[in-house]
Amino acid sequence: MLLFLVLALSSLVHSAPLITSSLPLDCEDVYSLKINSTKNVSVPSGVYTIYPSGSYNPVNVYCEMGCRDSNGHDNGRWTVIQRRINGSVNFYRTWETYKNGFGNISGEYWLGLENIFVLTNSEKYQLRVDMEDFEKGSAYTQYTLFYINPESDNYRLNVGGYINGGAGDALTYVNGMAFSTFDKDVTGSCTESTLAGFWYYNSWSCGYANPNGMYRYGAVNTAYAGIMWQPWKGYYYSLKTITMKIRRMTWQDLQDL
Repeated sequence: MLLFLVLALSSLVHSAPLITSSLPLDCEDVYSLKINSTKNVSVPSGVYTIYPSGSYNPVNVYCEMGCRDSNGHDNGRWTVIQRRINGSVNFYRTWETYKNGFGNISGEYWLGLENIFVLTNSEKYQLRVDMEDFEKGSAYTQYTLFYINPESDNYRLNVGGYINGGAGDALTYVNGMAFSTFDKDVTGSCTESTLAGFWYYNSWSCGYANPNGMYRYGAVNTAYAGIMWQPWKGYYYSLKTITMKIRRMTWQDLQDL
């Protein structure tokens, strides 16, 4: 077991982009740089600037600086890559828009496939998906492995190490699938059914998740018609909120596996 942890820790960093120590790669770096530069400073959740591709390409992102969950990681700093909260942003977008990112960083947004690719290929990341329904219920799903391939491979999804936080597993089914948008749908017709861009399976079984779907209120008449996480609320329920966020794997995370 000890040998496994040593080997795993040694592989936490791979193909890291060239950035200077003063430029944060993600929200973990934002937090560390601020507390190391000023004593007793408070670093609240909010919008910050990160530099996953270096100083020439700053990226605004929402950082959750404290995440209370059942496994006790109260101090985790999470980089939000997707968020739906009120339907203020249209997520039925082109491939180029999903590649570059869109939306309101303090509200609903998609960070951009290229930014997600650079981040998740710089170090090893885990993914957490938080969600709420319209009846004041909440749940989450977590994966200890999350990264995507480059655009030349259609930003293919790599996800694993499922941890159940009550929401159920909706992404393992599409592990290894390419990203689809209405103008570049590798499934043939899923984006037409879901009115969104995401990782889908194929035209007859698009999958169990549609977090980028149209914003609806609870029960809907058609499967995939809203913001769907099937293992938790079924095909015919559109969630009130959903947030996808990533955090670097640490020594403590490896020990908890």
